[in-house]
Amino acid sequence: MHSNHTPGQPAQRAVEIHQPTPIPPPVVQAAPVVPVQPGTVPAVASIVLPDGRVVTGYAIDPARPEPVAAKPPVSRTAVNVALGGVGFLAVCGGLLLLTSFIAALTAFIGQLIVLAAVVFGGWIAVQVLGTSGSKGGTTVHIRRAVFKRNHFHG
Repeated sequence: MHSNHTPGQPAQRAVEIHQPTPIPPPVVQAAPVVPVQPGTVPAVASIVLPDGRVVTGYAIDPARPEPVAAKPPVSRTAVNVALGGVGFLAVCGGLLLLTSFIAALTAFIGQLIVLAAVVFGGWIAVQVLGTSGSKGGTTVHIRRAVFKRNHFHG
């Protein structure tokens, strides 16, 4: 706490009020009108603002971009060569896929032929080995049965 502070009494301060000082308007003089001939730009330009003030300065030429060089037209031969190259690459890719497809189809057909040969060879082996193997089961001879039936013993 401050030493000069006493409880119960408000602190009194000196207040200074500052008023802004107005700036007097500048003395406006009419700029002399200089006749300008058409086609020439004066070295120093003066502009009169709406409130009467005159602004004088150097005229600056606007920056002009450099002219763009005209592109040469593309020849039809170059376009045709480029399109031909793209077409050639597409055909080569298609032929590569076609040869891969033909190779896969050939391998598939070869496997089907081998499978058919194995199945058919197995069927033939069963037919050949099945009849020449052991003869099991009952064989009935009809002539003997008829003969035995017609023969009477009495």
